[in-house]
Formats: sequence, structure tokens, C-alpha cells
Amino acid sequence: MKKNTVFLTLFLLIVVVAACNKILPGAPSASETIAEPIEGLTDAQMFMFMQGDELFDHVYTAEEGLGPIFIQQACSGCHVGDGKGHPLNTVTRFGKETMSGFDYMLDQGGPQLQQRSINGYLAETLPVGYTHSSDRIAPIVIGMGLLAALHDNTILAMADPFDSNGDGISGRANYIQPPNYFKALNIHTDSSGYRVGRFGKKASKVSLLHQVVFALKEDIGITSDYDTEDLYNYLVGVNTGDLSPDPEVGAAIVDRLVFYMRTLKAPTRRNESDPDVVAGEQIFGNLQCVKCHAPTLTTDDSDISALSQITFHPYTDLLLHDMGALLADGYPEGNASGSEWRTPPLWGLGLAEDSQGGTGFYLHDGRATTLKQAISLHGGEAMNAVNAYFLLTEAEKEQLIKFLKSL
Repeated sequence: MKKNTVFLTLFLLIVVVAACNKILPGAPSASETIAEPIEGLTDAQMFMFMQGDELFDHVYTAEEGLGPIFIQQACSGCHVGDGKGHPLNTVTRFGKETMSGFDYMLDQGGPQLQQRSINGYLAETLPVGYTHSSDRIAPIVIGMGLLAALHDNTILAMADPFDSNGDGISGRANYIQPPNYFKALNIHTDSSGYRVGRFGKKASKVSLLHQVVFALKEDIGITSDYDTEDLYNYLVGVNTGDLSPDPEVGAAIVDRLVFYMRTLKAPTRRNESDPDVVAGEQIFGNLQCVKCHAPTLTTDDSDISALSQITFHPYTDLLLHDMGALLADGYPEGNASGSEWRTPPLWGLGLAEDSQGGTGFYLHDGRATTLKQAISLHGGEAMNAVNAYFLLTEAEKEQLIKFLKSL
């Protein structure tokens, strides 16, 4: 009797396991996952990565200092799975044009709208008198450590601000004056106090620390050792923030988040040996898209050995380019004009749909739902490439799209 019971139990286990294998997906391949660490981290660095990973997903509460006005409650709220954001989580910058220049309306809640609030507090709306607003969706965050590890000179070597070679493309760096905490940390700036921007839609952030501190405060309403002044709705009154003492997180929390973003792996290419993908890559080069979307860069020496002298393929020059009237938002940042945008990295483009609910949303504001639409909206310095794209056969256009989705 016992033997029959054992056999029956084993049989049932086999049936259950077989059924689960059919119902549940297997482990994803390396080319299908993005929230993974770069190779070559030490055990101690892996521990820091995992701490940062947990903090990236942490959902803040009002008791912890959320808000009082905010956009999302966690970093992963905008960057789902570390991927590209969705228009449902649109970030809005605003300001107004004046006779003396652009006013970011800092005394009226600028530069960014926080449309959500904690219980009992008034969320923001766009203030009276603004003339320009700029909607943006969150970028993919993987591979940012490699971009951060580039030497400024590597970026500047690709710049041609006066179009000296006459190709119609005049990429230039966005020089940014970093926040005051850079001085306290003895972070290097040039003789005039500026650094080359490389993160953000218009390259207005010079480092991942700069980006993380800004996002904690402006997206979640969390103050830190680096920025201790809380958000508030100017209609409610100055210093009417939450009841949590500031700063709400210490430098150690920020540093773990920065380390996590520095050590996220870059996307893995897919189907790169497919004949159509190979042909599409050739077309990409022939159209001169590589003039802005530089395929290959190499990092400088880094305090993280896994990031030192690494050759990688982000398809960006991190420079500002005039993209024409269709994409202009009239919102300047640093040296960037209302029609200039930083060249976005194209890596991970083929993974965008997975993190955006099955439909891809492209360009800075997600207005394009296909790559063909995104290409057609390019103008300004990209106009020659776009005109050449329209002359391609439909088969060639499909090959180009297959290449882009392989990145």
C-alpha cells in the first residue's frame, strides 16, 4: 500500500511539474532582460548593486517624506523594469518667455510640475502666465554607468558646433554649472565652473549623482543630504511641506542608487547576424544617422574596474542637435535651445515595447508609436537623413527598422 502511495505521489508531482512548464515561461535569456549588473563586479560591489536595486524599487510613504507634491512614489514607478517610461507617467517642465530671457518660474513651482500630492495637501497645476511646457517620458536607465564613465574629451571630440566640415550637422556640448554640493564633494569643474552635460533630454545633468538627486526631489519629493529644501505648492504657502524632518534620506541612500545605476548592464544585441539586420545596419550608415548616433565609444579609467576602458555601442554622441520645428518645445535648458535635444542612445530600442505595455512610445514625449513615425518627425540637422530615408524602398525601410529593433 505504501509503495503504491509513493508511486502515485511521484506520478502526480511529475504531472504538476510538466503542467507548470507548459503554463509558466522559462527563464528569460540575457538578450531579453535588462535589470542585471555588468559583468566583473566584486562580491562587495554585487552587494551594493543589490542594495541599490532594492532602493530603486522602494515605494515611499508620506511618513518617510514622500511629497508633499510628487509625480511617482518610486524610481521604478517611471522606469518600469529599468526600461523606458510610459506616457501615463509624463513629466512636464514649464516656464515663460520674458523680455529678459526665459523664466523657469521657480517661485511658482517650476521647473517641473508635480501633479500628485499626499493626503490633505493640494497638488500642483500649471501656473497662470506660463508660455511653454515640455512633456517628457522617462528614459531607459540601463548602461548609464558606461555613459557616465566617458571622459568629457571623448564627447567633445565628436562636437562640431560651427559645422566646419559642411555636412549640415553641428553637434555641441551643453555646458552646465553644477549644483553647489559638487564643490563640497570636490568634484572637478573647468576653470569657469562648468561641466559637460550628458544626462537628461537636453543634457542638463552632468553626472548620475546630479540626475539622481534631482529625480528624488522633483519626481518623488524626497530631500537628501545633497538637496535639503523640500518641495511645496506655492499656492499653499512657503515651507508647507510634509512633516518629515529634512533631509529625508542620507547620502548613503543616494550613493547606493547612483552605484546601482552605474553598474546596470548595457542591453544585449539580438538577431545581429540576421541578413535583414545586417542590411539595415548598412542602410543606417548610408543615411549618415551615425553622424549623431555614434555606434561605438570607449570609457575612460574608472574607480569600478568593470567600467574601465570598455568599448561599448550606445549609438549616441551625447551632444545637442537642432531637431527642427516639429520636435521643438521652446524650453531651453543650460545652453540648449528650444529646438535642441541631446542625441538619445538607441540601445535597448527593441526592448522598449516590453516596458511600455506592448506598444512602443518613441521620441522625448512618446508621441510616435512606431519607429517609422519617429524617423519622419526628425528635422533640422537630421533633415538630409530623413529625406534620404523617404527615398528608400519599403523593403529597405523594413530592414532599417529590423536593425533598430535589434539594438
